Amino acid sequence: MGDGALRLPRPPGTDAAAVLELLARWPGVVDAVVSEDHVLLVFDPLAPPDDPSERLRACVRPPRPPRQHEVAVRYDGADLDEVARATGLTVDEVVAVHGARVLEVKMIGFLPGFSYLGDLDPRLRLPRRPSPRPRVPAGAVAVAGPYSAVYPFSSPGGWHLIGSALEFTAFSPTLGATLRPGDRVAFRPVS
Repeated sequence: MGDGALRLPRPPGTDAAAVLELLARWPGVVDAVVSEDHVLLVFDPLAPPDDPSERLRACVRPPRPPRQHEVAVRYDGADLDEVARATGLTVDEVVAVHGARVLEVKMIGFLPGFSYLGDLDPRLRLPRRPSPRPRVPAGAVAVAGPYSAVYPFSSPGGWHLIGSALEFTAFSPTLGATLRPGDRVAFRPVS
């Protein structure tokens, strides 16, 4: 990342949303990315921040009560049959398993509003596709590794497409990402 960025371990117990708010108000900070284990701080190299680890430790606090979201999904993804074969489940079982668990927004990245929804049921955990698609449609619901996600825009992507989110906007140019770290998301199957 050059001389204008630092990657720091995220202290245990820090609230991801509080870390993002803190860093957004910090003079000289250009961007920040908070993952499950690390924080990437991008800053003006001519005005480096003082010791960020002290500020991060100030974000150790009980997490905020999570916001709850329900996303209606039509399970019509291009890879749904392939996911069923690879997991040894039927298509109906894939739908039931995906819709049965409430997932947590672990981090946001890759694209604005692309939320990594963690703790996917182990029965649905598959590696990324061997070769990414050049275009995944906006609103596609996908799985890869321990995560599920809703693609906020049409973009390239290497996850397994299992459905389409209905009446859900993952990113707004005026409001930003719909989901925030720590939020909970339930997928509701619809016909």
